Amino acid sequence: MRDILLLSTSTVHGSRYLEYCEAEIGTFLHGRETVLFIPYARPGGALHADYTKRTRQRFEAMGFRLDGIHEAPDPVSAVRQAKAIFVGGGNTFVLLREFYRKELLPLIRQRAVDGMPYLGSSAGSNVAGLSIGTTNDMPVVHPPRFEALGLIPFNVNPHYLDPDPGSTHMGETRETRIREFHHFNPQPVIGLREGSMMRVQGDRAWLAGQSGGILFRSGSEPQELEADADVSFLLAG
Repeated sequence: MRDILLLSTSTVHGSRYLEYCEAEIGTFLHGRETVLFIPYARPGGALHADYTKRTRQRFEAMGFRLDGIHEAPDPVSAVRQAKAIFVGGGNTFVLLREFYRKELLPLIRQRAVDGMPYLGSSAGSNVAGLSIGTTNDMPVVHPPRFEALGLIPFNVNPHYLDPDPGSTHMGETRETRIREFHHFNPQPVIGLREGSMMRVQGDRAWLAGQSGGILFRSGSEPQELEADADVSFLLAG
């Protein structure tokens, strides 16, 4: 019984950290007093501590206790005992490498498949898909493989930006890069615009938030997704 909330971003312009999605997080985590936070997408111990402190303050304001996985003597045991997990944003390559190095990938996958709430933001949303092949991040480190958690049978592109017809920028757009991905990979990709999120509950999946998204499928034209679009059909694989 999957119970997943994937955020495109943690902060939208003009609002505080996690403010735009505060109501959705509160509903999603209702009944869970403690959340295990995974800050591994930030490179280094000092950044883990700072990131956790900031996130703890926000979650306490929402009525939840938050523990950082890096504060636990054994990260594997921390995941086994977790009531819910929040995987924060940062660099997706750094995050996935830490999952492999600490042997957390299969454990988090199993716990989430069994129904433990999984909350991801940005990089934490990227790793919920089949692979990290549609991340926007630079490969500053090298995970053993690009295979991710596979909690959903498709990929996500957080922070998706639509092509700007008035721009003088001559580089590739996000749409171009995702079309390139589909030359080599079959799975669909959902581009989540800033302020949007995706909720998965069992065999149902839908978008929420402010700005919707866009669905890319190999061999097809992109499909616009409204802010409340039902995308349950993608869970069939």
